[in-house]
Amino acid sequence: MAALALCAALAPGLWPAAGAQAAPRAVPHAAADGKPVAQLSAKEAGKGGSLTVTGRGWRPKALLTLLICGQNMIGGSNSCANGDGRATTTDAHGAFRRKLPVAEPPKPCPCVVHVATVTGAAAAADAPFTVAGHPVAPLPREATGGRLAVLAQPRLAGSSGLLTWFGAPAQRELTVTVGNLGPAPARDPVFRVGTSHGVFAPKWEEQQWRGTIPAGKKARIRLPVELPAGAHGDYLVSLAYGGRTLVEQPWGVGRPWGVTLFWVLLCVVIPTAVFRIGTALVDRVRPHRRDRSRRRSAGRGHAAGRLHGTRTHTKDRTAHDGSTDGPGTPGDSGGLPWFTPDTAPSTTTSTERPTSKGSA
Repeated sequence: MAALALCAALAPGLWPAAGAQAAPRAVPHAAADGKPVAQLSAKEAGKGGSLTVTGRGWRPKALLTLLICGQNMIGGSNSCANGDGRATTTDAHGAFRRKLPVAEPPKPCPCVVHVATVTGAAAAADAPFTVAGHPVAPLPREATGGRLAVLAQPRLAGSSGLLTWFGAPAQRELTVTVGNLGPAPARDPVFRVGTSHGVFAPKWEEQQWRGTIPAGKKARIRLPVELPAGAHGDYLVSLAYGGRTLVEQPWGVGRPWGVTLFWVLLCVVIPTAVFRIGTALVDRVRPHRRDRSRRRSAGRGHAAGRLHGTRTHTKDRTAHDGSTDGPGTPGDSGGLPWFTPDTAPSTTTSTERPTSKGSA
């Protein structure tokens, strides 16, 4: 009886202690730190099976994707089984529960179940998982020794000039703040800058940034971006490092209206120039014909003048010779030039009045 009484007295003190020890097990340590977490119902399963993924600490009503990835997702989503992934939405408390089919990723294990947000602020969590029967290989070593991640929203600095308005290549400077999440410093990292237009794949160009980013530190990186000549429309600038796309930034490029104006003026100037050249050629050919016509008319004028002078001289001689004849002679017609041979009075016609009948 004494032992029972002692147990009854100590029981109220033991129950709070037991509850205090069970409370930390119910809430994950990562969720207590404010970071989202993902938990798996099984640590290993074969292809064709399924597992249940639960999570806490996510943004309420957020859309999430669940993927099984190889190589701890070092190569980004390219190392995940994207075709067998699932999507889910968190509840009002930021928790979710979703079944995920087990599939073999394109890369060897070690594998993880990667949970990440689709819209809104970026957040992600990885849970270790083993795909039974899938190959296992050592993780690839990063050449630079660091693992970089974007810490702030990037921006494109710069503006277009007058030459860009006439079709010159548009140029900008991509400014982004990155942090080194790896255990080793990143020395002279090599980034890949890509530009894509519409549904076309980006065109990548490698650019090396000179400098060192110590482990756990951040740095602001500026990389030049250039589009081809005459480019216009909506473009997307991508920045990749270590096989992963770090960030994407849209870029709207205006139409080079100067090129359009140039072609319009060219269509007006060329016909005008051709017309002026043709007119000049015609003017150069036309004076020779005028000179020939003038020479021909001058020659005809001289010939007519000579002929007229000969006729005049002949008439003068005739008039001069006829002046010695007496009245009524044929030479008198030379002194009356206004009479024509048809209208001149005949010299043979008698001017005497006819005598009346019966007169003497």
